[in-house]
Amino acid sequence: MRLLVLGGTWFVGRILAAEAVDRGWTVTTFNRGRSGPDPTGVEAIRGDRTKAEDLHRLAAAGPWDAVVDVAGTEPWSVGLAARVLRDHVGQYVFVSTVSVYRDWPASPVTESSPLHAGDPDLVVEDPRWDADRYGPLKAGCEAAIRRVVDAERTLVARPGVLLGPYEYVGRLPWWLGRMARGGRVLAPAPADRSIQPVDVRDFAAFLLDLMRRSVSGVFNVAAPAGHATYSGFLDACIEATRTRHGSVDVVWAAQDWLAEQGVRPWTEIPLWRVSKGTWAMDATRAAETGLVCRPIGETVTDTWRWLTAGGAPVPHERQAEHGIDPYKERRLIDMWETGSDFPATEHRMV
Repeated sequence: MRLLVLGGTWFVGRILAAEAVDRGWTVTTFNRGRSGPDPTGVEAIRGDRTKAEDLHRLAAAGPWDAVVDVAGTEPWSVGLAARVLRDHVGQYVFVSTVSVYRDWPASPVTESSPLHAGDPDLVVEDPRWDADRYGPLKAGCEAAIRRVVDAERTLVARPGVLLGPYEYVGRLPWWLGRMARGGRVLAPAPADRSIQPVDVRDFAAFLLDLMRRSVSGVFNVAAPAGHATYSGFLDACIEATRTRHGSVDVVWAAQDWLAEQGVRPWTEIPLWRVSKGTWAMDATRAAETGLVCRPIGETVTDTWRWLTAGGAPVPHERQAEHGIDPYKERRLIDMWETGSDFPATEHRMV
């Protein structure tokens, strides 16, 4: 198999390219070369995906059995790449997101749930991360590809949360760092809530298997309900970091109470939201087509091993969003345990 990866040095693309090389595939990556080294064994072609001349130069290096766009967020440039490359690839694969669904995270979603009204011709003037526009932008990217590539050759993957080595968003690295500090840790009850993150390596293996079989269509990608719980995830973080802390005492506070105190879901306490659809993504189709999810503890342990061995994610503005101020955390724990009503909104770093 000959595979082209648009991107390939950050997280999903890096793992995907490395796994493809391990399988004996011939892998080409296309990126500007600014965000980190390409995986060993790939042919790296430098260029800017927003420039037609760079894309035509890339196309001349083909053909490929498949291309996977792991980094596209601007509908116009995603469509440009699809137009230039469609006659040089067999299968067109796009890594989208659960955020394309209009009703997520408020409601559970399936592959047939309504999407945001994405504009396939939209040019993004401000490249900074914006959670509110991320879903509509990705929906626009999907529409841009559908407009120029036949459905029989198009594969769209909509993952929920991906964790593992090289994660740059900062959710699992923050939790590992927090547990390594030890002490009393604030967490959202109920402890036994089901969560659905997928190891990035399992996601990559699933996509490569689909590409090898030339499978088309749309797939939600999430772990099955009951595969992991929030408490199991935190326990794994505690166990992975146990040589760094004296002890950890997890304090489970009611999630409605946390919301009343102004705790920002998904960021101040990573992987937590009150919305009932957050961890209710139907990924039955992916499971029936071959997605296999490893235990959450393995993902946590391997990520900690990567971090402590000197691994570092690609710097990104989203990393600063995650985690609660230590002083605010202590105040909230005191409030919860004593029933006090003094404000917990004062912030100071210690």
